[in-house]
Amino acid sequence: MAFELPPIPYALDTLEPHIDAQTMQIHHDKHHATYVNNLNGAIEKHPELAQKSIEELLADLNAIPDDIRTVVRNNGGGHFNHSIFWTIMGPNAGGQPQGAAADAISQAFGDFASFKDVVTKAAVGQFGSGWSWAYLSGGKLQVKGFPNQDNPVSEGGVPILGVDVWEHAYYLNYQNRRPDYVAAWWNTVNWQAVNERLSAAR
Repeated sequence: MAFELPPIPYALDTLEPHIDAQTMQIHHDKHHATYVNNLNGAIEKHPELAQKSIEELLADLNAIPDDIRTVVRNNGGGHFNHSIFWTIMGPNAGGQPQGAAADAISQAFGDFASFKDVVTKAAVGQFGSGWSWAYLSGGKLQVKGFPNQDNPVSEGGVPILGVDVWEHAYYLNYQNRRPDYVAAWWNTVNWQAVNERLSAAR
């Protein structure tokens, strides 16, 4: 298989009460697994693509054969996005960013409160399913909402931090209260992992 479902690097109940274990289990074992399976099914039709990384596939969607382009965009994007999502969360997390993330946020947004507000507004204001992404573009941290499983890679950006606002990410506990979910999600952010992504991107 070209792509594999990565494990969540912590116990599923350790993000409670902010994100419950059942949501995490369904989100990872069902939704993310389906993206991986569908992506692999598409790649099997064009074995020459199996050597490419998911970033390479998403960075040039026009180069993907027409018959699988939409599947790769949606399911490849879902696999890529969630593979980041699990790692930038963690137990006993949240709080203020430190180090590289704090510096990048300060330079681009003035302070963490302003950055948090912009990310939150992009997440809460995303119509339908999608993501709020903070990403590097031109060496500067930017924030934008993306529909469905789209992400900054397809626009030449490097994703640093993303909030999943598909309903399956929060509906068991929060129902239609997306703002409450996003507010709680900030308590799960693993800033050390965000710093590592930022350093690798640079």
